[in-house]
Amino acid sequence: MENVLRPLIVIGGSVVLTLVVGWLADRLLLREDSRHRETPLWGLLRRCRVPLNLVLLTAILRGSFNSIKWKPVQEHHAGLAQVLTLVLIGASSWLVVRIATAVVESSYTRYATSTRDPARVRRVRTQVTLIQRVVSAIVIVVAVAAMLLTFPAMQAAGASLLASAGIVGVVAGVAAQSTLGNLFAGLQIAFGDMVRIGDTVVVDGEWGVVEEITLTFLAVRTWDERRLTMPVSYFTSKPFQNWSRGGAQMTGTVFFHLDHSAPLPLMRERLAMILKECPAWDGRDFSLAVTDTTPSTIQVRAVVTAKDADDIWTVRVTVREQMVAWLYTEHPYALPRIVTDAIQPPTPAAGKALEGERRTGDELR
Repeated sequence: MENVLRPLIVIGGSVVLTLVVGWLADRLLLREDSRHRETPLWGLLRRCRVPLNLVLLTAILRGSFNSIKWKPVQEHHAGLAQVLTLVLIGASSWLVVRIATAVVESSYTRYATSTRDPARVRRVRTQVTLIQRVVSAIVIVVAVAAMLLTFPAMQAAGASLLASAGIVGVVAGVAAQSTLGNLFAGLQIAFGDMVRIGDTVVVDGEWGVVEEITLTFLAVRTWDERRLTMPVSYFTSKPFQNWSRGGAQMTGTVFFHLDHSAPLPLMRERLAMILKECPAWDGRDFSLAVTDTTPSTIQVRAVVTAKDADDIWTVRVTVREQMVAWLYTEHPYALPRIVTDAIQPPTPAAGKALEGERRTGDELR
């Protein structure tokens, strides 16, 4: 009877102790979160409850495992001990990743709330995202290596693996050259401030917003909701346009091809009226001037400003649409004219017939 009660007491006591410690830790974090509203760290650390409970339970069971004298447990002692060790390593790595994520997110949130410069916020967001992923990758690799080393066969193979590490490193470096290039390119983008999450870029003629940056690829969301996934090494080896670099404010142009008689002073007044009624215009500047001429038309350029790429697009299409509608209604003569029924020169046969008609008319006179 004692052999049956002992494992039940050990397992039940471990569960109860884990729940109590986890509840106390959660209450403590909740109290600290209510006392320190200026930082979200304590609230984010509450997400670690599940991995913390799993670590506590596994650690207690692994420590008291040898005290269980139940026959089924003794028969599978090595296997159960191995399972508990693997679970403990996995739960510990899960807990470390959660804690690191909470610290990084808390730091970014506090920085974002205290900084009014959107460019700096996007830069820090890109950096902390990649730091978080690097930390998670390192923890996972270490955890997997620790799990493998718990097997006796892997421990025996450790010496031979270390002996051949030089050759394997050379082979792996050659085989994974592209992957390693993207990895270092991702770190270069993050800490070199070349492109940030939320930046408006033009890549391969496609206009979009940087949506995600990882250690190997970068995702751009285009204006029509498509996603362009490109290796990060592209942004370190080829030129691209970053419209958010140095500030999000932008200047746009609208071109009109008009007749030489277009009323330019009235067009300037109309442009000012259109911009005043356009919420996307930031009020910084506007102008209208003739930039080119042809024998049949003139090219008129309107320059407008806006606070970002989305608003400059709205201002441009608004000016183009309303200006053309105003010219068509109030000054239709200013629109370009296209001659569609041109007078053709007479053919030789027609010329002879015309000359014959002229001679006949002269004889009748």
